[in-house]
Amino acid sequence: MALILAPDEKTAIQLDFPDNRLMIDLVGPHGAHLAQVEQIMGVQIVHRGNTLIVSGETAQEAERVLNALYARLEDGRQVDMGAIDGLIRLRADEDAEGARDGDQTEMFAGPALEIRTRKKTMEPRTEAQKAYTRALLENELTFGIGPAGTGKTYIAVAVAVSKFIAGEVDRIILTRPAVEAGEKLGFLPGTQDDKIDPYMQPLYDALNDFLPGKQLAKLREEKRVEIAPLAFMRGRTLSNAFVILDEAQNATTMQMKMFLTRLGQGSRMAITGDRTQVDLPRGVYSGLRDAERILAGVPGISFNYFTASDVVRHPLVAKIITAYEAEDTRREVVRERETQA
Repeated sequence: MALILAPDEKTAIQLDFPDNRLMIDLVGPHGAHLAQVEQIMGVQIVHRGNTLIVSGETAQEAERVLNALYARLEDGRQVDMGAIDGLIRLRADEDAEGARDGDQTEMFAGPALEIRTRKKTMEPRTEAQKAYTRALLENELTFGIGPAGTGKTYIAVAVAVSKFIAGEVDRIILTRPAVEAGEKLGFLPGTQDDKIDPYMQPLYDALNDFLPGKQLAKLREEKRVEIAPLAFMRGRTLSNAFVILDEAQNATTMQMKMFLTRLGQGSRMAITGDRTQVDLPRGVYSGLRDAERILAGVPGISFNYFTASDVVRHPLVAKIITAYEAEDTRREVVRERETQA
């Protein structure tokens, strides 16, 4: 690394990377990886052979990210858009906590928290996702609560598949309440599976990301992977299984109690939900809220929370969630004033 003076008299940082093959992966197809770093971090990057020249107010932070990405490639790990986004998010989290620069670089280049499955390796991208992933690995009962797009269900499915592959559980059971999201769909034709499939599609999508199609079909046929509505859990004892309840905000208090008491020997449970997207009929209380209140502080149960800053979908999703949260806060203030008046 050497400091040089750019023509516009802004301090720039020169980075030299010796391996041509790794350099190609660092730059990305048609420079896509460098463009992503430029866009997110607000820097300018000039690519000349094996040299990158980084300029801008956050050039030093971008230097750490680029060095970490190159170190990742040296370790034989993949660099893609998700990995870049994750490194930059974690850098921001470390900065917010007042971490030293050296600690940040060590954190970037050090051993990653990875969940390996048949088709891909999943890595958490934010500090909240890291804490949630560790909780899923360490606890028998884990709650993931937060807005859409924060990876709650996706990470839980990845951990479930990894534990199934490792032989730690014999089955994966995925369930969610069959509640319509604000509109009546009417009668659905076909078999039982045809009727419930539209509600379960997000769970199929996650499984397909981590297991080959033929293997998944075989496992479903053998009932080693089950996807069913929450109502079908009544009366069962779920032993040696990894059980995931998705969209838990739409479970009633009685359904939540029923589900939690299905936990059998050798099993783990993950419950995910978003308190702002309750689709239950007016006057019906969400079982997720009740569970938070009743089970807080119970040993062996982990509650993990996400915010809009943890959204890993399109950047606009985080802005949309933040805007709605601000509107909800404004309405609460108005209601309080009207009540006091």
